[in-house]
Amino acid sequence: MTRIMQRMAAAVLATAGMAERIGAADATKAAAPAEAKAATPIDAETLADRTLRRIVERQKDLFAEAAKQGENLDMSSFKQQMQSITHEYELLLRNNPGYVAGYAAYGYLLSKIDMKKEATAMLLKANQLDADIPLVKNQLGNLLAEDGKPLQAAPYFLAAIKLEPKEPLYHYQLGTLLAEAREDFLKTGEWTRASLDGAMHDAFRRAAELAPERFEFAYRFAESFYDLEKPDWDGAVKAWSALEEKAPTAIERQTMRLHAANILIKMKKPAHARALLLTVDEPKLQGQKDRLLPQLAELEKR
Repeated sequence: MTRIMQRMAAAVLATAGMAERIGAADATKAAAPAEAKAATPIDAETLADRTLRRIVERQKDLFAEAAKQGENLDMSSFKQQMQSITHEYELLLRNNPGYVAGYAAYGYLLSKIDMKKEATAMLLKANQLDADIPLVKNQLGNLLAEDGKPLQAAPYFLAAIKLEPKEPLYHYQLGTLLAEAREDFLKTGEWTRASLDGAMHDAFRRAAELAPERFEFAYRFAESFYDLEKPDWDGAVKAWSALEEKAPTAIERQTMRLHAANILIKMKKPAHARALLLTVDEPKLQGQKDRLLPQLAELEKR
């Protein structure tokens, strides 16, 4: 355990943004397998269920406080409390060696603090005991992708989607994997560029449709038009225009117009592109605008 805690402390210390890396919201997801399976009243919960619920709540509180303290975090206190939590998980699993939710929750926690080897072992055990937990499949996919094994990661993401098709995050992560590891998939000969592009683009589209409130999902869907070998530029313009309507700030709205103008230049529609560029006056966007103006001028000469 000393070695594990040393690695844990190093991972946390190396992280500038505690809230982003191990946010309190992520910690609560670890209880999902137990809660999903426990469609029974609290009175019917087992001792293991109640123990896991208590551990996850304590874990959630610890991460929330760590996020609140940020750079002022007392690492010594954090390590002590985290060590206590890991001891509780290990005791829970020692007393309940077949408790799937415990392995899933512990594995999820370890994956959030960069203890990938230990996290993988816990998640594989959970998957061995119950192959129908989408959170476990998704986390195994994440760990494999982060370990540079996209071909092994893809089946886990696809399995998570099959088990929970309306979870937008799973579609988003599949799209990201296909986009970032395109060459790895093409080298297998099992994918064509057209089939890969279609699967990637559809994954981002589904994520955006399933979570319309998640601006970042819609943004990545609009961006994915650039990733296509044969882009649908008309569709791309519509996507950026729709995103502009959702953008909460002026600079974000003007960013969407820059994207739309860029695409209109590619479509050889200089008048419309220039009309959009004239509305971009945010100083922080001037550099991007200046890169488009010469392209527009060249197009207008033709």
